Amino acid sequence: YITRLIRVEEENFGRTIDGGLKIFADTLAKCKEEGATVFPGDAAFLLHDTYGFPLDLTVDMAEEEGMTVDEARFRELMENQRNMAREALGDGKDAWKGLDLGLDNTPTEFTGYESMTGQGKILAMVINEELTHEIATGADAIIVLDKTPFYAEMGGQTADHGVMTLGDAVFEVTDVQKNKGGKYLHHGRVTAGGFKVGDVVETQVDEERRAGICRAHSATHLLQKALQTVLGDHVHQAGSYVEPDHLRFDFTHFSAMTDEELMRTAKLVSEEILKGDGVCIQEMAIADAQKKGAMALFGEKYGDVVRVVDMGGWSVELCGGTHVDNTAKVGPFRIVSESSVASGVRRIEAVTGKVFLDQAEEAYRKLQQGAAMLKTSPAELLNRMESTLAEMKSLRQDMDKMKDRLLAGDVDRFLFSAKLVEGLKVVTATRTGMEVPDLRKLSDFIRDRDDDVVAVLAAVNGEKVSFLAVCGKNAVAAGVKAGDLIRKISAVAGG
Repeated sequence: YITRLIRVEEENFGRTIDGGLKIFADTLAKCKEEGATVFPGDAAFLLHDTYGFPLDLTVDMAEEEGMTVDEARFRELMENQRNMAREALGDGKDAWKGLDLGLDNTPTEFTGYESMTGQGKILAMVINEELTHEIATGADAIIVLDKTPFYAEMGGQTADHGVMTLGDAVFEVTDVQKNKGGKYLHHGRVTAGGFKVGDVVETQVDEERRAGICRAHSATHLLQKALQTVLGDHVHQAGSYVEPDHLRFDFTHFSAMTDEELMRTAKLVSEEILKGDGVCIQEMAIADAQKKGAMALFGEKYGDVVRVVDMGGWSVELCGGTHVDNTAKVGPFRIVSESSVASGVRRIEAVTGKVFLDQAEEAYRKLQQGAAMLKTSPAELLNRMESTLAEMKSLRQDMDKMKDRLLAGDVDRFLFSAKLVEGLKVVTATRTGMEVPDLRKLSDFIRDRDDDVVAVLAAVNGEKVSFLAVCGKNAVAAGVKAGDLIRKISAVAGG
């Protein structure tokens, strides 16, 4: 595996280097043409940023050509890129994570593993990046509670949605983020009434959405184990994102999966789902989890106590997300696509539960519509399509033969009406709606029928005009050139 991976990396980087060397050579040639002795910093940055050339490599190559590199400009562009990256990290909802809420360092207590309802005290509220004591109907705001059943987006799992209520007052939760201090930031809108800091609200997670997320998240654990079984132990998670009944799973692998590998992987996952194994979730010391064989995510930091998700002993992983309590509840599973994300990283997208059922229903509905159009049943659709295609092929061949006969008839008429010019038969004709291939076939028929012919044909399709000229053997011997004719005629026609 190591040898294979290194070879793939080397070949990929070799192609990248080839592209970069061409950029370097073109820039160098331009510099020499202008008499410059300094290699542009912009080009050095492009080579570094796009083609992976370290600056010292570009400097060495430039020195071999008696030039220096504008390193000051290179470093300026590098700093600009770093600043843009920092700004991007501060955009959107992530910016709220660093907001000073004026609260102590006690993290929000998450109660969502045990229950999807509860009560929480409002500790702080934010509107337009400013703390506020009260919010009213129509306000887009952030609410911080002392405890919550709403799962915050993290570990690749999307956030819960739901509502907070206080009597007739309603706050619809559409996103939940967790800040550095462990406070859960509930994003949403007040749709009725109002709320004040200190209020104790009723919390209700959207149970149907949570169930879909749990199905998809548990499926990712089964998928990872299946991939390791089919492809090898080198497969590790390189990222994931879980939404209701839809999952995206990135993993380390050096090449595209074959259809057979994808089928075996999907079959393994489905077989584990059908076993209906109980999902055991326990908190334990990291050392005990390792003894149990729990798989950790590469690069993740874990505390002394970790949460272990064990699916029938087949898949054992460290995970802080929410899951089904039995693998059978994942329901139907299907891999939708497999693609490349980066060098050595592949991505699988899959669906489960209701999304699978909706897609299956839609596919069957289209199957029925297709069968009805061909006046057959879904079971016989493939046979009917094969016979229809064969019939269409036969009809197309008959049409081509008929078209050839019609074109042959045109040839006789054209030659009959040809004008004699210095011993050569000159034919001109225009056909409206004729495609270029048919025009070419017609001109070939004319040329092959008479060695003395010189023909120029035109096909008009809407605003587009096509000219085609042919010359028989005797016309060519007399010095007539089809190319010269086309140039002259095109000029007259404004082409």
